[in-house]
Amino acid sequence: MHGHGGMEPHAHRSFLSDFILGSQDGLVNILGIILGLSAASTNLKLLLIATLAALAAESISMGAVGYTSTLARLKMYRAEERRELREMKELPEVERGEVREILVEWGFQGAVLEEMLDRFCANPKAMLELMMAFELHLAPVFEDEPRKSALTVGAATVVGSFIPLLPFLIYPYNFTVDVIASVVLSAGTLFFVGVYEARTTAGSFWRSGLQMLLIGLAAGFAGFLIGHFLGAAPL
Repeated sequence: MHGHGGMEPHAHRSFLSDFILGSQDGLVNILGIILGLSAASTNLKLLLIATLAALAAESISMGAVGYTSTLARLKMYRAEERRELREMKELPEVERGEVREILVEWGFQGAVLEEMLDRFCANPKAMLELMMAFELHLAPVFEDEPRKSALTVGAATVVGSFIPLLPFLIYPYNFTVDVIASVVLSAGTLFFVGVYEARTTAGSFWRSGLQMLLIGLAAGFAGFLIGHFLGAAPL
């Protein structure tokens, strides 16, 4: 029903939100595990086994979430599209009135309004897209988006998961230094992701960056506290 001419901005936003979702989740999840384990143990082998196992499980899980959530949006979009098409066929005057309301909201009036109204109502495809976007406020969802979302979220989760692990993989000789480097690297990455998100959504650089940073470090600190108290407790 929809051409690909208007797809690019929406596709870019979908990719960006999927990538941020996956990378942030992977990074925060692994950072929490690293801080939790480091509070209870300094066994590098145990840490790598736990984090890599979590990475594998989380990337598959997040990819599935990306797929099912986007598939649900696709199904809802298609159902609303069918309903609009049925109403256009069965209640043409009602639908014409709804198109008129949208055009009036845009500032059209008089002869220009009637001309625009006639043009939209004479073109079912244009009328349908107008109603989907401006009456129902639904962005188009394309057939291949669930698969793309699953791959993007899953891959981003893997990428994000490896960031806190990098110090342990590059310099596996000083556990304490690696933990500190992991926190600093993760904090910097979270802040950068927040800043990049603000750049693409016209938000505040500092607010978005610090918000992403604080959420990530709070989750990591929760892991540290659990590891600390469980590590100190007699089991």
